[in-house]
Amino acid sequence: MKLEDRIVRSISQRKGPVILRSEVAPLGSPAQVGRVLLKLVSDGKLVRVSKGVFAKTEINKFTGTPTPAATFEVIAAETLRKLGIEITPGWLAREYNNGRSTQIPMDSIVNTGKRRIRRKIQVGRRTVKYENDHKRVEV
Repeated sequence: MKLEDRIVRSISQRKGPVILRSEVAPLGSPAQVGRVLLKLVSDGKLVRVSKGVFAKTEINKFTGTPTPAATFEVIAAETLRKLGIEITPGWLAREYNNGRSTQIPMDSIVNTGKRRIRRKIQVGRRTVKYENDHKRVEV
């Protein structure tokens, strides 16, 4: 069985939409796995989310093009969970959820506590933005 077939089977058997490169790395050498993942991205079976992070795709029934198999928020949350980064909603989302604001936050901003994150998580044109509690004083 070819490496590509083994990786496709491994990806299809996983429940969540996010696949880490480290999850399929034991199936072959780093160069082989990289080539197969690049081919799957170019074929539209995966979409690159971040360095070493991919998301499954499905065919959009209206346009016929591959789109991510989950929403941006689900993909971002699962990516951060798999990377071991604990997050909470950002300051604006907390204000809206507590009823102190009527403005719905449009950007995906997450709070990382005291941890600093530089990883870029992007699906299409949407990107996760980070804030932390380093010098914030809650009133």
